[in-house]
Order: sequence, then C-alpha cells, then structure tokens
Amino acid sequence: MNDTKVNSLKKILLVDDDDSIRWVLNELLVDLGYQVTQAVSAEQAIQLLKSSLFDLLISDVRMPGQSGMDLMAHVQQHYSGMPTIIMTAHSDLESAVQAYQKGAFEYLPKPFDLDEVAATVGRALAAISPPQNKTTSTKPAVHYSIIGESPAMQNLYRAIGRLSGSHMTILLQGESGTGKELVAKALHHNSPRKNSPFIALNMAALPKDLIESELFGHEKGAFTGAQNRYLGRFEQANQGTLFLDEIGDMPLETQSRLLRVLSEGSFYRLGANQPTQVDVRFIAATHQDLTTKVAKGEFREDLYHRLNVIPIQLPALRERTGDIALLTNYFFSSIAKELDEPEKILTDDALNLLQNYQWPGNVRQLENVCRRICVMANSQVISAHDIPEEISGNSQEVKSDLSWQNRMSNNLLNELQKGNEQSLISIQSEIEKLLIKTALKATSGKKAEAAKLLGWGRNTLTRKLKN
Repeated sequence: MNDTKVNSLKKILLVDDDDSIRWVLNELLVDLGYQVTQAVSAEQAIQLLKSSLFDLLISDVRMPGQSGMDLMAHVQQHYSGMPTIIMTAHSDLESAVQAYQKGAFEYLPKPFDLDEVAATVGRALAAISPPQNKTTSTKPAVHYSIIGESPAMQNLYRAIGRLSGSHMTILLQGESGTGKELVAKALHHNSPRKNSPFIALNMAALPKDLIESELFGHEKGAFTGAQNRYLGRFEQANQGTLFLDEIGDMPLETQSRLLRVLSEGSFYRLGANQPTQVDVRFIAATHQDLTTKVAKGEFREDLYHRLNVIPIQLPALRERTGDIALLTNYFFSSIAKELDEPEKILTDDALNLLQNYQWPGNVRQLENVCRRICVMANSQVISAHDIPEEISGNSQEVKSDLSWQNRMSNNLLNELQKGNEQSLISIQSEIEKLLIKTALKATSGKKAEAAKLLGWGRNTLTRKLKN
C-alpha cells in the first residue's frame, strides 16, 4: 500500500451500525489524510447527504432500517457522480451481482484487508465522474446453486458481478467438478442476454467426426445421413450464450473454424454456399493447461489469445474446505426432498473427515458422496462411521501443515454460528500482533527490516503498532 498522504479535501461518508468496524476504518482513512464523517444507519446518512457534499460513500449492507443497497439506490438517484463501496459480512453471488448492477464501484466482503481497503478507496476517488443519468437495473437472477462463503468464492462472486453487464468472451479454468458450467450459467443469467438461449456443449463427449456438424450445423444432403437441415449450436445460441466445455479437446481443424466465427461472427453450415451471421456471447472452459497445449502444438495460439480475454480461475474444493459444511448441508437438504425423507445431520467428527480429504473430484465428488451417505446410512445423524472408507481412510494423507488452518477455520465457523460476529475481526487482530512481534524479534526491533519481512511499508507498520 502506498503510505503517502492523499488530498485532505476528499470527504468520505462511512456508514455502518458496527462501532468497531467504523472505528477501524475511521482510523485508517484519517491516517491516510481523508476527512471522514460517520453514520450508524442509512437514514442518518441520507440526512448528512442533504447538508454536506461527499466524494465517496462506504456503506455496510445489513443495518437496522434501510439497507446499504437502499442507501446506494438513493445516492445513485440524487448524487450519481459519487462512487460507492459496499461492505458485507454475508457475501454471496446474488448480493455481489446486485451491488455491481446497482452501480457499486467495489464490493468488499468482511473481514477485509486494510491495505486493500486503502487501495480501493484511492481507485474510487480517482474514478470520480460527473453526475449522469442511470438506468434502473433489473433484479439479479438466482445463483444456480453456487455455494460458498470462502475468500476464493467471494472473489468469484465479485468477478461474476463485474461481468454481469458484459458481452466479452470468458475462459473458465478449473479442475473437473469445480462447477464451471454453473458459473457459465450464472454469467449468462446475470447478463443482458439472459432472456435468450444458453446452449452448452461438452467437446470431450462428442465424436470428432460430429463436432463440426454439432457446432455449425449442416444442409440437407451435406453428407450421408443428412436428411434434413440442422441448425448447429452457434445458431441455436444466437442472441444468447454458447458455452463450450473442455475446449482443450477440440480438434485443430475445428479450432480454425471457431477462430473465424469469433473474429467475424459468421460461418458456413456444412454443405452451405452462403455464410450465416450470428451474435453469440462465448464462454469456454477447460481443466487443462492451454499454454502447455499451445507449446506442444496441440492448441492454436491465436485461438488461445482470442479465448483468454477474461480468464476466471475456479478454486478446487481442497482450497476452500470451510465451504464443505455449507455444501454438505445444501446437498443433504436437496436429497432429502428428492427422497421425501428427513434431512441428514452431520456430526463434527464426520465433518472433520470430509474437510481433511483432498477431493480430487471436487464439488461433484462431494455431491455423489452425500448421495451415497443419504441412501446407505441408517441413522438421521451421520457420524464418522458413516463416511465411506475411501474418504475416511485417505483423509490423513492431507499435508500435516494444513491441519491447524482447518482447526482454526472450524472454530471460527462455530463462533460465527453462535452469533459472535466479531470473531473474525478479533482473530485478524491477534494474528497481525503475532506477525508483528515475530518480525520485530527476528530483526532485533528494526522497524524498516521488519516491515520488509511483512511485505508492508514502514509507515504501515508504524500505524499498526500505534493502533
């Protein structure tokens, strides 16, 4: 973070009903040279806006009375040149999309990194634009069962929210079972094309001699067995979104035709003499490293760069083990409705086994395991003995240096479920204290060297020591 003081004339309205959050942010922003006015509710903020001019609004979402979204709508209507940063401890895809569609400059899930807050505030103030008329946003679509509250998932929600108004090509990268098609559907159904078709095609599931016909269609008599004209997936997706999964398995000759469609927006059906124009938003996905395939000559480099306009990396389940409890509860609830049976309940010991497993098949594998448990377990309460042996037997293969993170995550989740909403802020403060003490001890108290070890500027370390 840049420690240089910024223009002290910049005025920020900070809105949050949590005293500790307001105090921490106020200290940070004042230290950076901003003028900060605090409000504990949207109603109080609206009154302050009537009497004073502000350059930036920072607001929580959930507050007594009107919400932060209501406040942002008021700002967009009456002070549309003012950027808004939305904060929330309850991050999900729908709220992220809604925030961006309603005009938020940025969406910060709590707990947040203070350096990130400072950088975001700087960008927001640099992007101040003159007042302009805003069109009313539509309500975002459902989240298509994308479940998770981990930092990795929050980043994914923010990416989808930012892209909700875009028509740009997107490349989804992630291991099998991470939910690439769900993300593609969320991108489509939160886009301007949501009322047009979403067409999905898995390249790995098609015989090579049928790929071009499936993609581009054919005329009657184009080849043996072509008794009627067939409209390919590109035409079926016209005005909408075409999602091609496992794009890395596409043959080189088909890659050349795909590149032309992406470049020119037209193609020839097999056996046709005239080109067909289409307007399609294109989303590709792969679990493979396309740069390696390019180096081997197995994937066209020009097509790779055409696809890789906006890459999104989906996290593996082992990288977000804190979401396993949420996912398991979701699957148990869905399966109980299917089977018309009481919902299964997972014990802490059973959950620990699931969280310590590597999950090579990711969320899809977890869903299948949950289905097996629901069918095979005799009791409504699922204990460690009900977990399949390939899961419980291999759970100890997880690297031992991850065990303390899992324990900490479980403890924090339990505290949050008990209603202790300050637990994450408290532990963040304690960890920072420990890191600072360790760095100072390692450098014999030399602040400049300690700050370097921590990856901070010296002024940042000094401010944190003061706080």
